[in-house]
Amino acid sequence: TDYMSLWIRASDKSDSSPGGGTFTLSHSLGLVARLEGLLQQGNGSDVVLQVQALGSDEAKTVRAHSLVLALQSEVFRGLLKSRDATDLVVWESAECTAVFDQFIRYLYCGEMSFSPDQAVPLLKLATKYGVWGLRQGLVQHMIRRVAGDLPVGRVAAWYEYAARAKDEALRHSCLRRLSWNLSSVLRSGEWLRFGAELLATLLRSSDLVLEKELELFEALEAWMEQQRPDGLTAETLLQSVRYAMIPPQDLFRIQRHSPVLLRHEESVRSLLYASYQFHSAPPLQLAQLLHVNCSLFTPRNYLSPAWGSPWVVGSPARDDRSITFQTQLGPSGHDAGRRVTWNALFSPRWLPLSTRTKGQPRVIVTPATSGADFAGVAFQKTLILSSGHDGTAVVRHIYNFHQSTEETTDFLAEADVDAETSEYLTDGSLHFHVVIKPLYQGLIAAKN
Repeated sequence: TDYMSLWIRASDKSDSSPGGGTFTLSHSLGLVARLEGLLQQGNGSDVVLQVQALGSDEAKTVRAHSLVLALQSEVFRGLLKSRDATDLVVWESAECTAVFDQFIRYLYCGEMSFSPDQAVPLLKLATKYGVWGLRQGLVQHMIRRVAGDLPVGRVAAWYEYAARAKDEALRHSCLRRLSWNLSSVLRSGEWLRFGAELLATLLRSSDLVLEKELELFEALEAWMEQQRPDGLTAETLLQSVRYAMIPPQDLFRIQRHSPVLLRHEESVRSLLYASYQFHSAPPLQLAQLLHVNCSLFTPRNYLSPAWGSPWVVGSPARDDRSITFQTQLGPSGHDAGRRVTWNALFSPRWLPLSTRTKGQPRVIVTPATSGADFAGVAFQKTLILSSGHDGTAVVRHIYNFHQSTEETTDFLAEADVDAETSEYLTDGSLHFHVVIKPLYQGLIAAKN
């Protein structure tokens, strides 16, 4: 590297005051290059880091400078004070040993390049040695990557790390990505390698986006056949399935033929019995008798036609768009044959031009039939926004409301639908899926 050419690159900036003002010379590129050369060549080094991999004979030697290490890390400062020789031995896992050179280089240069599989070991090193700027940058980068098209297996691995490290921001981001794209997750081979804690957390959520509850049960069954969890774990997972959201004919079939249910039938017997009751009697009458957790009767975000409709809104910054679709009145088999017609309107200009700010569209979802036809049922509307390219779509956001997205303060707040390059757009269009989640008000009250 020509350090001198880097050193003389300067940006001259003057202020606007008369007489020329002051100038700023920036030689930071040259300084970084010189520090990197100092590390690479080991000139003037006064400490030798012996990096020993735990559980193996692998080791690395790094010639470093105590001034730089102590300046960047209080942990290194303490280790350097307590050493009694030039060498400083540190013990790391094999994965952290593999990226230790990159970590030390960051201490000298303030920058690094890394691949997704190196993010966690680098984050472990940044945390262990108290390099908080690096740690924060890595977490922010990982959260951005999770929201994109990062492979499912990598998202699950990052979740497991975040759960152990109690990094709630990263954990929440990973969980949201898996929850919002659960159908594609279930179809991936990585699902069968998920940990039991992650599986249990997903199963408890009402925010899952999937085709139907039966899809989730069948995927859980495949996981249990592969992993063979202990009895308590198996029963806990099976009790988190919302059997009342499965049509009775499918419920009867899996009860008779599922090897998992046959092995653990006693642990879910009361849930299955309540689900059959749920499908066979008027829900409001049944609410007077049932005393089970209300989550059994709470729909998730189901994508099958009985629960909603996909909706592509072209040119979202210009004109109003609308769609009409039907859903079943409620999840109970008693209401499966009754339909509700819905009108959905997307409007990019719902306020007068003189008073609205850029990017304030809204969606209104209203029934086309009389409210008297579905007395005792409350409807939550969920708008799922996906985007992607090359045939891969990822859910970017989910909005919940009762009639209009005005009820949420963040509807398309970051989307910038006027810009064709927005990551929320696919080929210039917004890709929604409208989900109608009916809730029997009597059942909700029964829990309380």
